[in-house]
Amino acid sequence: MNPAPPLPDDLLAVLKRMRLPYLRAAAPEVLATAKAQRWDPTEVLKVLLDEEVHGRDEATKAMRRKTAGLPAGKTFSSWREQDSSIPAPTQQALSTLEWVQRAENLAVSGPSGTGKTHFVEALAHAVIDAGMRVSWFTLETLTAAIGRAAVDGSITKTITKITRAELIVVDDIGMLPSGQAAAEAFYRLVDAAYERRSVVVTSNLHPSGFDTIMPKTLATAAVDRLLHHAHVVITEGTSLRLQEATAGRGVMPLT
Repeated sequence: MNPAPPLPDDLLAVLKRMRLPYLRAAAPEVLATAKAQRWDPTEVLKVLLDEEVHGRDEATKAMRRKTAGLPAGKTFSSWREQDSSIPAPTQQALSTLEWVQRAENLAVSGPSGTGKTHFVEALAHAVIDAGMRVSWFTLETLTAAIGRAAVDGSITKTITKITRAELIVVDDIGMLPSGQAAAEAFYRLVDAAYERRSVVVTSNLHPSGFDTIMPKTLATAAVDRLLHHAHVVITEGTSLRLQEATAGRGVMPLT
């Protein structure tokens, strides 16, 4: 099959000036096909504009994945629904993302290795695919971000930037000791997002137990806001990572 003829230089220049890179890339093949199949001009225009819109959407999603700070690239394509202790109807209901559109929160708690982070990251990827934004933190990285902002007096600006995302995740609360600074950072975030954005937390502790790892007053205030409009999911069982390792599925066999 012969390659499609290139676009004339003057047309390329116009498309570059109009910043239509995806239309420009698709145009030679589309125009060649349109000529051979005698497409209506409106169909040609529609196909070319669809290519530009699709390309821009995909570029936006890629940019949002990069800036979100997602940890491992785990999506629902690698999620094993049947192996999770989360009830299937709950998984399906959460995957519709209707709760994100209603600015409701999600708390997932349970033992280490029971799929909390994987499930939440898969939800985060789905949120980005749906055209929304995600901010992902551990409690430690959130505390560091707020701490840096405190130094130059930009806490409000930093919180505002974080809460532009429709979904904000604070992962693995309780894995490390938390002091006053962490409690303050967590409270500031939950308070700013309250009834405006969806906050997701994962922890080996139920949120009602956060006062055992944070100063009680701040923990109580943050959890009160977090759970007011929240879905609480409890995972159970032994570590899926440990099961895979024990069964020899943790690494590829050496050859």
